Amino acid sequence: MLLAGGLSASAQSRIDCNALNSRILKQIVHYCVYLPATYDAGATEHPPARYPVLYFLHGLGDNERTLFNSGGWTLIDDLRNQHKMGNFLIVAPEGRRSFYINSADSSVRYSDFFLQEFMPQIESKYRIRPGRAGRAISGISMGGYGALRFAFAHPELFSAVSAQSAALITESPHALDSASGTGAPLAGVLAPVFGKPINVAHWNENSPFALAKRNAAALQKLAIYFNCGQDDNYGFEKGAAALHDELQKEGVKHEYHLYPGDHSLQYFLSHFAEVMEFHSKAFGLLPQR
Repeated sequence: MLLAGGLSASAQSRIDCNALNSRILKQIVHYCVYLPATYDAGATEHPPARYPVLYFLHGLGDNERTLFNSGGWTLIDDLRNQHKMGNFLIVAPEGRRSFYINSADSSVRYSDFFLQEFMPQIESKYRIRPGRAGRAISGISMGGYGALRFAFAHPELFSAVSAQSAALITESPHALDSASGTGAPLAGVLAPVFGKPINVAHWNENSPFALAKRNAAALQKLAIYFNCGQDDNYGFEKGAAALHDELQKEGVKHEYHLYPGDHSLQYFLSHFAEVMEFHSKAFGLLPQR
């Protein structure tokens, strides 16, 4: 499905929504791609123009269309018109409730799907710059966790990562298991992905905190940005502060902000321009200050 909007009759951004049949997940996975107004005209250039790509991972309860249907599309076009954002593709895959990792019991291998099927298909279908320098990843909430996990586990694949209100949990698996007995809602969300009781080895293998420590040397070449509301409804501001401390301890350069606000669409959109500017600069599309 093609949705057009934005700039003018001769040059419009558009959202290309489609799906692929995943061999690894054994199901259809939907996705949407933001194509800047210059993308179609670039096809006639010699050689055809290629663009950086930002993979955007949605939050729990959202889907691949949420960013573009909730005001993000207009905001992106406005930023481009104001020259506050460069031209790059934004690719939002359907993540359901996967946390964008392989589940502890391997019944849902989302990470394998994303790395082995999804990225290769996207980067062969669209005119995307080859290699790490033209590839970045971002996300909000559950997707923020997923983005940090992908980038910290595979810094050889991504040149930049950002996250807003990432689902960074500071409680230990034991504490979370104990809380599950009280009917804590978070426990029901975590169990299908991390196991019940939580598989501690699997939890640590995918922990952005542990990965930041384990891969600190490789993260030196990764541009890192994250923010969180100081009154986050799920207490994720504690996780953001803990990740900031861990990266500081490891000497890994990063940009971290704690802003007034909660865990809401209003909060995410109010700082989305900052995220797009960060990625534009990391791609070399805007000058560094």
